[in-house]
Amino acid sequence: MPDMSASASLAMTHLVSFAKEVDEDKVTPGVLGFIVFAAMALAVWALMKSMSRHMDKVDFTQAPDPEAEQAEPKPADAEVSGQGKQKQG
Repeated sequence: MPDMSASASLAMTHLVSFAKEVDEDKVTPGVLGFIVFAAMALAVWALMKSMSRHMDKVDFTQAPDPEAEQAEPKPADAEVSGQGKQKQG
């Protein structure tokens, strides 16, 4: 069976040399940034799905107001709105 400590030390040597090549001033989000982004994306998806279910329950048809049908417009309102009869002469 091969010696694991030798291969592990060789891998660490390559990783350390690779780490030196990476720009130390460069900031990356890393795994934690991905996890936070994924959690936020799942939360938005769940909220959108919930909103869709609630919107499906809403009835958008509006029943006519019976009081509005019974009330007749006043003559002053008819003239202001331009619907009053005007005599031409």
